[in-house]
Amino acid sequence: MPGTAIWLAPALLTLAVTLSGLTSAQPWRDELATWSAATRSVRDLVRLAGNIDAATGPYYLLMHGWVALAGDSIVALRLPSVLAMTGAAALTALLGRRLAGARAGLLAGLLFALLPSTSRYAQEARPYALATLLAVLASLLLVDALRRPGWARWAGYAAALAALGLTHLIALTLLAAHAIAVLVAHRVGLTDGGGTRDRRRWFWLPAVLPAVLLVTPLALVARNQRGRQLQWVDIVRPADLTTLPGGVAQSSAVGGLLVGLAALGAARLGRRALLPGAAVLLPVSLLFVAGLAVPLWVPRYLVFVVPFACLLAGAALAAVALPGGLAVVVLAGLLGLPDQTALRHTHEWPRSAPIDYRATAEVIGAGQRPGDAIVYSPRRSWLFLNFGIEYQLGDRRPRDALLVESAARRGDLWAAECARPADCLAGVPRVWLVLSGRHTDPLTAVSGAKGAALRDGFTVTQVWHRPGLTLALLTR
Repeated sequence: MPGTAIWLAPALLTLAVTLSGLTSAQPWRDELATWSAATRSVRDLVRLAGNIDAATGPYYLLMHGWVALAGDSIVALRLPSVLAMTGAAALTALLGRRLAGARAGLLAGLLFALLPSTSRYAQEARPYALATLLAVLASLLLVDALRRPGWARWAGYAAALAALGLTHLIALTLLAAHAIAVLVAHRVGLTDGGGTRDRRRWFWLPAVLPAVLLVTPLALVARNQRGRQLQWVDIVRPADLTTLPGGVAQSSAVGGLLVGLAALGAARLGRRALLPGAAVLLPVSLLFVAGLAVPLWVPRYLVFVVPFACLLAGAALAAVALPGGLAVVVLAGLLGLPDQTALRHTHEWPRSAPIDYRATAEVIGAGQRPGDAIVYSPRRSWLFLNFGIEYQLGDRRPRDALLVESAARRGDLWAAECARPADCLAGVPRVWLVLSGRHTDPLTAVSGAKGAALRDGFTVTQVWHRPGLTLALLTR
């Protein structure tokens, strides 16, 4: 089998699959946060990281530079993730070849390409695809550095590891797997067993130091923001482990198949399964134990372990002739087709509750008049109603009548609204009211002084219901 085909075939397949329907699902709430952050100035980004989302700050800075070059279209926002997952597929195949042979590497890369989770996070402007790429890259560089020690290889590993930590703090749990691999490298075939070269594996310790120095300040800031950042996350329960395979694979059927194949592959590889097996089990275990005390358990935070599970699965499939292994890969793709289709419809979770910012914005754009204003309820929501409409309409949106300080200026994800809404709405002839959820009487759904000002000054002229949203045109 040509060496190039081992990584090129998975890369091309991943690129083709993930580019398919790239713009079908509109940006969801997390991507809207990325868009808002990436389009701010560097000073505003630093201010944001000081208040909330520090853990994602380096990714936002990267996207700030990318958006300045490529723009903020859906394709532009998601393309870095597509390329990252494409690279992850190629590197998974290469790592599989190093640890389990060429056939295992090829099948592992092809399986990874067809997983619903690969498409899901390749088509999302968030850091998970980049973290997946860097996790596999760091592991591949570690294997190379252990087998052929040299300053250049250890420096490359150190750089990949530092980038991984800056991209996704939780992905640094991969260090536990790397530490074990270094400790027993001579027993599992990761070194040649020679005295000098075997001792050089301890260059791993200084190679880890840059990542620790760079990530520690970021982790400390992020730790203090956990109350704001993760208040929606529950303490983990043992039952959550049973749903993890489906969560990280974005398909219960495919996740179950992947776990079964990975277990068979680990048994077949024996000691050679140590690195990929630890790269799956240790991050999951560490996050689970931490999640028992603090709210951290979110399945998508563990997407970076999927390539290592695919590597083990590839080793299992390599036990049969190549056509048989390819048939199982195709079966996995077919099992994931319903989920592939669903994720191209919406990225919201649960998928049964999509939010259609685009259709709502189209109604506003077609019907607005000079002097119109727009009001959001609730403003302070993880749905980011204002970001959704602003992204779709841009400068064509009505004036935000209650806005007194933008989210960028506040260094936050939410803007500040007028304390006396009746005064801020004075002289406004019409208001476009955007509400989350479905409401038959929109005015009664708005609480506080904002609701009182709207009810006292306006009547409902027309109501539109779109998935996840209610839009009402109010006339004075």
